[in-house]
Amino acid sequence: MGKAQADIGLIGLAVMGQNLVMNMNDHGYTVVVYNRTVAKVDEFLQKAAKGSRVIGAKNLKDFFSTLKKPRKVMFMVKAGTPVDELIEECLPFLEKGDIVIDGGNSHYPDTERRYQSLKEKGILYMGTGISGGEEGARHGPSIMPGGNPEAWPHVKPIFQAIAAKADDKTPCCDWVGEGGAGHYVKMVHNGIEYGDMQIICEAYHLLSQLLGCGPEELSKIFTQWNTSELNSYLIEITAQIFKYKDTNGKFLVDSILDVAGQKGTGKWTGISALEQGMPVTLIGEAVFARCLSALKEQRVHLSKLYAPPQAVFKENKEQMVEDIKAALYASKIISYAQGFMLMRAAAAEMKWKLNYGAIAMMWRGGCIIRSKFLGKIKEAYDKNGDLESLLMDDFFKKAIVASAKGWRHTVALAALHGIPTPCFSTALAFFDGYRSAKLPANLLQAQRDFFGAHTYERTDQPRGKFFHTNWTGTGGDVSSSTYVA
Repeated sequence: MGKAQADIGLIGLAVMGQNLVMNMNDHGYTVVVYNRTVAKVDEFLQKAAKGSRVIGAKNLKDFFSTLKKPRKVMFMVKAGTPVDELIEECLPFLEKGDIVIDGGNSHYPDTERRYQSLKEKGILYMGTGISGGEEGARHGPSIMPGGNPEAWPHVKPIFQAIAAKADDKTPCCDWVGEGGAGHYVKMVHNGIEYGDMQIICEAYHLLSQLLGCGPEELSKIFTQWNTSELNSYLIEITAQIFKYKDTNGKFLVDSILDVAGQKGTGKWTGISALEQGMPVTLIGEAVFARCLSALKEQRVHLSKLYAPPQAVFKENKEQMVEDIKAALYASKIISYAQGFMLMRAAAAEMKWKLNYGAIAMMWRGGCIIRSKFLGKIKEAYDKNGDLESLLMDDFFKKAIVASAKGWRHTVALAALHGIPTPCFSTALAFFDGYRSAKLPANLLQAQRDFFGAHTYERTDQPRGKFFHTNWTGTGGDVSSSTYVA
C-alpha cells in the first residue's frame, strides 16, 4: 500500500457497492475498496472481484494513500447517521480539493447540510442519486449527480462511462445541480416510481376483478401494452411476473400476500409536495395505498361487514381493456406532470438550475421508471425550457384528450363496482381541477374570513387587494394578518 494508483475509492461493499465497483473495473478504472467489516473486503476480492484490477484496503489510512489526487471517494452505505459517522471517520484523511460522493438514498436536506459543512473545509461533496437496482449498478444505472459543481469535471468521465445509455447512446447521467439537487431529483424519481407501480396495480385489479382475466391473459395484455405508448421496464417485468409459475405449478402472483412495503422515499416526496404547496396528489395516494395495504387484518374484518356493490358488468370486454389502458396512460402523464411541477417549485426555492429535459434523459435508461414516454418529456422541454406543466405541451394535450373518455369510464365503473382506484381517481380529479377556470375556493375564502377574519380578494378588484367583511354585524372590522385558524 502507499502508492497512489486508484482512480476512485468506494466504501460500503453491499451488493450495490460491489456491482458499481465491477462496473467501473469493466470500464478500465482502478478502484480501491474498503468496508467497515474488513472480512467483506477479502471475500469480495476472492469471489466477485477475483482476477480484476480492484484493490482491497484493510483500513482507511491505506485506502486513502492508494488514491490518486484529487482523491475521489464514493460512499455506498445506509442513509442517515451512518453517512455522517463515515464522514467523521474519513475527515482526518481528507485534504482540500478531495471529493466525497454519497451514492446512497440520502434525504436531500442532509445532503444540503453535508455539502455546506464540507465546503467550509475545502472538501467537494457530491450527493448522487443512483437508480436501477443491483442489475443497473452492474451493467449501467441512471446516475443523478449533484452537490459541489467543482467536483463534477473530475468524476464526469467515470460516471458517464458506467451509466446506462439511451437509444441514441447518450449517457443516462448529467449534472443536476448544486447542493442537494441530485438527491432531490432521485427522491422525485422514487416518488414517480411509487405512482407508476400503483397505477399498474390498479389496472391489474380492474382487469382481474372486473373482467375476470387470469394470470396468463394478464401477461398477454401487458406484453401487448409494452409494444405501445406504455412501453417501459415496469410494464415489461409485470408481464413476466404474471406468467411466472411457483414450484407447485401455480401462478406465483396469486400466492403473494397483498401487503406492500416501503422505504420512505415516496413519503419524502409527499412531504416535500406539502411543503412546496404543490398538488402532487398521485404520488401521495400511491404512498397511502401502500399504508392501506398494510392494514390487512382490518381489511379482512371489514370485508365481512360491508358487502360490495351489487353492480352487474355489462360492458364489452375488449373495449374495457382499452379503456383501462387509457386510464393507465393518462394517469401516468398526470403523475409525471406533477413530479416535474414539484421539481420546478423546489428549484425556484433552492435556486437550483435544473435542466428538466436532461433529467428526463437520465431516466431513459438504467432506472426503474425507464420508458419510451420519457423521450416525449425531453422533447417538450427542448421546445420550451420554461414549460410550467407538461399538460401545456401539445403532445401531452393530445394524449390526454385521446385518453379522457376511457379514463373517465374506467374511474366511474370502478366506483360503481366498489373497486378502489386511488391513483386513477385522484389523477382525474387533479386534471379536472387544473383545467377549471373556476373552483369553489371563493366559498372557502368566505368561510375563512367569517370565522377568522382572514380576508379575501374580489373578482371585480385587482389581484393583491384584500377585503374583510363583518359577516354577522357584531364581529368588528378588524382583519387578521397573523392569526391562522
